[in-house]
Amino acid sequence: MANSTSITATAEPKRQGLSLPAWLVFVCIVTFTVLLTAGAAIWKNAPPIPASIQSPAEETILSGEQIQQGQKTYLGRGGQHIGSIWGHGSYVAPDWTADVLHRWGLATAGVLYQNDPQFTQEDLESLPAAERASLQTRVREQFKANRYDEDTENLLLTNSQAQGLKQVFRDYQELLANGSADYAIPRDWFSNRDQIRNVTAFFTWTAWAASANRPGAPFSYTANWPHDELIGNEAPGQFVIWSIVSVIVLIGSIGGFLFLYLVQEGDEVQPVAERPAIRLATPSQKATSLFFGVAIALFLIQIGMGMVTAHYAVEGDGFYGVPLDRFLPYAASRTWHLQLAVFWIATCWLAAGLYFGPRFSKREPKKQVWGTSGLLVALTVVVVGSMIGSLGGVHGMFGSDMSFLFGHQGYEYVELGRVWQLLLIAGMVLWLWLMVRALTPALKREGSRTGLNHFFLYSSITIPVFYAAGLMYTNETPLSVAEYWRWWVVHLWVEGFFEVFATVAIAYLCSQIGFLKKSSALRATYLTTILYLGSGVIGTLHHLYFAGTPAFIAAIGSVFSALEVVPLTLIGFEIVKTLRLSRQAEGFYRWPLRFFLATCFWNLVGAGIFGFLINPPIVLYYSQGLNTTPIHAHSALFGVYGCLALALMLFVLREIVPDRAWNEKLLRFSFWSINGGLVLMLVLSMIPNGFYQLVQSVNHGTWFARSAEVTHSPWIETMVWLRMPGDIMFAIGAAAMAIFTVRALYAVFQQPTETAEFLETAPESEEEVKV
Repeated sequence: MANSTSITATAEPKRQGLSLPAWLVFVCIVTFTVLLTAGAAIWKNAPPIPASIQSPAEETILSGEQIQQGQKTYLGRGGQHIGSIWGHGSYVAPDWTADVLHRWGLATAGVLYQNDPQFTQEDLESLPAAERASLQTRVREQFKANRYDEDTENLLLTNSQAQGLKQVFRDYQELLANGSADYAIPRDWFSNRDQIRNVTAFFTWTAWAASANRPGAPFSYTANWPHDELIGNEAPGQFVIWSIVSVIVLIGSIGGFLFLYLVQEGDEVQPVAERPAIRLATPSQKATSLFFGVAIALFLIQIGMGMVTAHYAVEGDGFYGVPLDRFLPYAASRTWHLQLAVFWIATCWLAAGLYFGPRFSKREPKKQVWGTSGLLVALTVVVVGSMIGSLGGVHGMFGSDMSFLFGHQGYEYVELGRVWQLLLIAGMVLWLWLMVRALTPALKREGSRTGLNHFFLYSSITIPVFYAAGLMYTNETPLSVAEYWRWWVVHLWVEGFFEVFATVAIAYLCSQIGFLKKSSALRATYLTTILYLGSGVIGTLHHLYFAGTPAFIAAIGSVFSALEVVPLTLIGFEIVKTLRLSRQAEGFYRWPLRFFLATCFWNLVGAGIFGFLINPPIVLYYSQGLNTTPIHAHSALFGVYGCLALALMLFVLREIVPDRAWNEKLLRFSFWSINGGLVLMLVLSMIPNGFYQLVQSVNHGTWFARSAEVTHSPWIETMVWLRMPGDIMFAIGAAAMAIFTVRALYAVFQQPTETAEFLETAPESEEEVKV
C-alpha cells in the first residue's frame, strides 16, 4: 500500500549514506537476528516436561510420556478450537490452564483446611476474612514453590497437591466424557479413559508451569498468567513499567513521524488516462479471474461457518434445536471459519499476483494459462482435502499422529494436516515459478535490481518462504517453541510479508495509473516496508508474553508492537490525499479504491487501535484469552486483509470487465453493507462482551471470566444475540459482492482473448529509478 508516499515524492539532491534498499536489508538483518535470538532463548528456557510427577511417598502420579501423549491427543481432536491453553485458542470452553489451576487450588485448599478435596469457591468465600487470607497464603506456598529437580527430571508435589489433583482428574473424567452444552463440548469428545487421563495430564502440566516460579524469578514460567489470587498469580510489576514505556514510545514515534509527514512537499501526480492500458484479458489472466470466483465462494461459506460458530455461544449442543454438534461440532465449525478466511484472502492475493505479472511485464509467457489453471485445480484439492481432514480429526477418525498428518494440527490458523500444508507450500512454489516467468521481461528491461519489478519479485519469494515456517514444529514440539513458530506464520506471513507484497503491487499500479511517478512509488514502497518490518518482525513477540517465555520477551515485544501502530497512523492521511489529488482516476477505479480506503481505515482502527488495546503487557495479562481478542481479530483480519483482498480483486476486474457488466450500484451496496455490518458486530456485540469479561478477569480472575457463569450470563448471551443485525447485514453485502463477481466473470469470458504476444503494441521504456 502506498501509504507513505508524501514522505518520498519530491525530487531531492543526492544524499550521502545508505540507500533505501540498503537500509531495508540492514533492518531485516537486525530485526531477524533479534527474533531468532529470542527464539533460541525461548527454546532454552521453555518449561520442562518432567519425566514423572510424584507424591511425597514417591508414588508416580503422572509420567512425562502421558503429558506428551495428552498434548498430541488434544491437538489431534481440534486443540485450540476447544478451549485454550495459556490463553491461545477459542473462547466458549474454558481456558484449560486457568480452569485446572483453579480447581486444583480449591481442592488443595480443601485438603489443607478440612482434609476434603471437595471444596468449592463458595466454601472459600464463606470463610471469615482472616481465615480465608491465611488459607490462601498456605495454598500459594504449595503452588509457588518449584519442586522440579533438573538432575532427576522429577517433579515432587506436596501431599495436599497430590490429593487435590486426584479430585481434578475425577472432575475431568466426567466433563470430557459426558461433554457440556455450556462449553459446546459434544458428548464422548473422548470416550477412552486413557485418552482422558492423558489429556488431563497435559492440562495439569500447563497449570503447573503457570503457577510454579521460574528458577531465579519471582513469577511463574508464564509470567504468573493466568490471573488467580487463590494460588498467588498476580501481574509482575515489570509489566506495568513496560506498558508505560510502550505508550511513551508510541506517542513519541507518532509525533516524530507526523512531523516528518507534514514538513514534506506534496506529491506530483501525473496526468491520468481515462482507460487503463489493458482492455482484453490474456488467456492466463482469464484463468486467473476464476480464482476470484472460488475465493468469493469460500468467503460465503466462511460467513456461514461464522454464524454457526457464534450461535454455539448460546446453544452449545445444536443450531436452533437441530443437533448440529453431532455432525459439525463447534471445534469443526470454528476451524473451517478461520481456515477459510486464510484460504479465500490468500487466493485473492495470489490471483492478483498472477494477473499483475503479465501486466507489469507487458508480455504473456507461452502456456502460462496451463500453469495457472493447474494451480487453481491444485489449490482446490488442498482446500477441500484439508477441510474434510480437519472435520475427521475433530471427530476422532484418526489417531493423534495420523490426525497431525491428514486431519487437524490443533493450532489456530495452521489447522490443516501436515500433508495438506506441504501440498499448499508446493502450490505456492508453483505460483512463484509462474510469477517469475511472467516478470522476466520486465526484470530484464528494468536493469536495476532494486526497482519496482525486482521488489515485486522479492516480495513474491517471501510468500512461500514464510508460510513454510509452519513446518518448524510437530505435535510433539514443546508448546513454547511451537507457538513461537506458529506466530511466524500468523504474524509475519499474513501481517508482514503478504502486506509487503500487496504494498508493492498497489504502489506499482498507482504509478502506472498515474497517481505517482515511478520514482515516488518506489521510494514510498521502500519506506513503507522499512516501517512495517522494522517494527513488525520483532513485534511478533507480543503474542508470546505468557507462552512459557523468558521475561525479556514482554519487554521488547511490548515496545516494538507499539511501534507497529506508527505506520498505520499515516495510512488515512495518504489515501484521502491521493483520492483528492486524482479525481479523474478515482472515477474509473472508484470502488477498488474505496475498498482500499476501507483497508486503510481498518488498518488504523482494527490493527492499530484495537491491536494496541491488547498489546501492553499489563492489559494483556488480564485480557488474554477473552473476547477482547476477537475485537482485534475481526476488525483486522477481515477489515484489513479481507478488504485488501477485495480491493485487489476489483482492481483486476475493473481492467478486464466491460463497462456494461460493471455494476456500480451493486458495489456501492456491497461496500457499505459489508463495512456497516462489521461495525455493528463490533459495537453491538464484541466490544461490550470483551470489556464485560475484562472486568470479571480483573476483579475475580481469568478462570472466572472464562467460566460458564460469565460466558452464559444474561449480559453475554444478550450481546451474542445482538450480533445478528451486523451478521445479517454483512452477509447480505457479501452476497451482493458474489452476485457482482459472477456477473463480471461471465462478461469476461464473453469477451475475446488478447492474442498478441505483447499486451501493448508499443512497450514503454522502463524508467531507470534509484532510491
